[in-house]
Amino acid sequence: MADEVTSTTADGTDATTRATRVCATDRACLAARIAEDYRSRDVVVLDLTNITPIVDYFVVATGTSGRQMRAVADEISRVFKEIGDLRLGIEGYDNESSWTLVDFGDVVVHLQDADARTLYDLDRLWADAPRVDWQSTTTPPDSSATPDQPTDQPTDQPTDQPTDQPTDQPTDQA
Repeated sequence: MADEVTSTTADGTDATTRATRVCATDRACLAARIAEDYRSRDVVVLDLTNITPIVDYFVVATGTSGRQMRAVADEISRVFKEIGDLRLGIEGYDNESSWTLVDFGDVVVHLQDADARTLYDLDRLWADAPRVDWQSTTTPPDSSATPDQPTDQPTDQPTDQPTDQPTDQPTDQA
């Protein structure tokens, strides 16, 4: 019986790693989108798959404050938990740290304030890593949405809101 970890495809690549890598790419891009949605700046996804066996992707983002970086870390952790990916660790969260690291194993998120981003310069440290164009990748379906959720806008009920459309009717002004 072949060991699942060491099974290889015809082209010599590890079959289980390839399947994980696709999923990790989607999750790294998802983390980047969440960071941007929560007002992080200079969000970058670095592909480390061919550089180190320890991690597949770094998501690096500049936070505006400790509170904002904690909110980003919380939301990424919440969304990843919903899609079945549990956080392995978190560092720099409980204090006024300039750097919060969220570890999901194959995806590691680095949230740094502007000073820490400049000082540690992960982008330059891992300059050999290709950048992932996370903004042009498709967004995975929202795992929290269900078809039975009511919408905020009723579709078949008349509205009592006045319209601002001009009419051709003359007005009676006396």
